[in-house]
Amino acid sequence: MNKLIDKSEINKYIKDGDTLLVGGFGLSGTPFTLIDELAILGKKELTVVSNNLGEKDKGLGILLHTGSLKKAMGSYFTSNRDAVSEWSKGNLEIELIPQGTLAERIRCGGAGIAGFYTKTAAGTKLAEGKEEKVFDGETYILERAIKGDVSLVKALKADTLGNLIYDHTGRNFNPVMATAGKIVIAEVDEIVEVGELKPDEITTPHVYVDYLVMNEYEKIGGKYVVPTRSN
Repeated sequence: MNKLIDKSEINKYIKDGDTLLVGGFGLSGTPFTLIDELAILGKKELTVVSNNLGEKDKGLGILLHTGSLKKAMGSYFTSNRDAVSEWSKGNLEIELIPQGTLAERIRCGGAGIAGFYTKTAAGTKLAEGKEEKVFDGETYILERAIKGDVSLVKALKADTLGNLIYDHTGRNFNPVMATAGKIVIAEVDEIVEVGELKPDEITTPHVYVDYLVMNEYEKIGGKYVVPTRSN
């Protein structure tokens, strides 16, 4: 199966109302090309699960201006004031989740585990409405697994089968999100032949990856920037 598709083909796999798991930590490990394409597709009522919503007009931040988002689930939204502004206007629902809890909820989603108990957030507003249980005299709250309709992840390299390796901090939320989506689309900088990736450096096995899209950004000074195009 040839897993490489054109970025425009993601329109076939993302529907209105879907829950999307999107990799990234700040802007590190963010699938910029996929997000740019998503921004022009006109999808509505999307729920995005990501550590944050990028930065102003960068990464997931651009979706705040397209009317695509209904809800954002993540840990750190104040890096993008537009997200806070949209929430304060009632245009965006936000579910704030402690960072470790977010990662574990997604991991559980990929592992087929319904949920887990944690002390994190017990006794705070984040625990309101959630089941509580006492273990050894301490209160724990039940956190449910998170699964998505589509995962959009960013990897450094893939082979033609779809095995993925990540670049340093690109191994943030991307690997767990690649296990928890019904459809997984990976944006990659490079595709190599099978056998060119060392088995011990492969983080996401190909069985999790449905489609590959080539990254269109340029990496300059360690950062991905919009490529310059001649007229």
